[in-house]
Amino acid sequence: MFTRKDNLEPFESKVWLASPTMHGEELKYMTEAFETNWMSTVGENITEIERIMAEKVGCGYTVALSSGTAALHLAMKLAGEKLYGKAENGRGALFNKHVFCSDMTFDATVNPVVYEGGIPVFIDTEYDSWNMNPDALERAFEIYPEVKLIVIAHLYGTPGKIDEIKVIAEKHEALIVEDAAESLGATYQGKQTGTFGDYNCISYNGNKIICGSAGGMFLTDSLEDANKVRKWSTQSRENAMWYQHEELGYNYRMSNVIAGVVRGQISYLEEHIKAKKAIYYRYKEGLKDLPVKMNPVPKECEPNYWLSCMIVDRDAMCRQVRGEKDVLYIGEHGKSCPDEILEAISSINAEGRPVWKPMHMQPIYRMNGFITENGNGRAQTDAYVDGEVVDVGMDIFSRGLCLPSDIKMTVEEQDRIIEVVKRCFE
Repeated sequence: MFTRKDNLEPFESKVWLASPTMHGEELKYMTEAFETNWMSTVGENITEIERIMAEKVGCGYTVALSSGTAALHLAMKLAGEKLYGKAENGRGALFNKHVFCSDMTFDATVNPVVYEGGIPVFIDTEYDSWNMNPDALERAFEIYPEVKLIVIAHLYGTPGKIDEIKVIAEKHEALIVEDAAESLGATYQGKQTGTFGDYNCISYNGNKIICGSAGGMFLTDSLEDANKVRKWSTQSRENAMWYQHEELGYNYRMSNVIAGVVRGQISYLEEHIKAKKAIYYRYKEGLKDLPVKMNPVPKECEPNYWLSCMIVDRDAMCRQVRGEKDVLYIGEHGKSCPDEILEAISSINAEGRPVWKPMHMQPIYRMNGFITENGNGRAQTDAYVDGEVVDVGMDIFSRGLCLPSDIKMTVEEQDRIIEVVKRCFE
């Protein structure tokens, strides 16, 4: 239990990392689905959110699906078939093909590559945006020149260096799958994320900036691709009176009830972003005298500020050792570490979280390729060699954490969280 100095009184009600913020209109559209008996995977709510989101994001077509992971899976299937043809023997269109993937992300970004038989190769992170390092990506093509697919994610709502990545992709004739699950509403050089890839995906999971309780969406400018995804997501049923199936399909279509929640949320996207941005800058101001930095905001982009994160300066880190599931740290005067800070936040009934553990550090992917800016490698035992950073993702993971970023958190509650973080460095 956190005991440094005197503890602050815990909140009576928990302050969450990021919980759904409902407004009432969601219930209206859910009730409409109930009263009209459109409770399955067709109905007006689905039709409307597909239309509205295409207009809002700025793409030609959208397909509402059961999750962001489902959208990513069908994006991988599309990419694999375009690059290598249809799968044989059920092995997946990417069977035995290497795919370059963002390293610092949730595993839902990467797992669909494996669903389709691909082999993820992880590209190290860069400090400027906490996203895929373009220099490491270019280096990866020197080692794996045959790769034709890149999967990028935008961490915590901040876009990566998309222009540089697209130049590299075009140079090597590679396709891009863009995972914009965390970045809906964020822009890069004035253009919305979810429109930069050859195939693009967003999420409406319960903690995202627009919530459906579940659900996701595939985004594209290709009517042909939209129609393929729509067909695959409804068990690949053919246009016949009976149930005719000529290829593998999936039960991936969004429910009209969940679409009602999304429909009621959409008009509040800008309001949610504004609230998240205010939270970020209150943290930035409140923590400015500590040896920490907030997650970066590159000048080329306007994030959606989904989660506010911080990273402890290297020379202000107390001793901390993480195993696979447990951690040990020793508090030191003037120093702290993510796990002490998270414990302190928890002691006042608030929820923080470690940043995403990089994929190359995960036991399931530890033997996969991992490419840094200066070379290739596998999982490291330390982020530094002779004092120099050799593994940026590991470094950010070891020093970073996500702060409570719930829209419903009051200014007074955030001030108390800032105070408890400050006490960790006393």
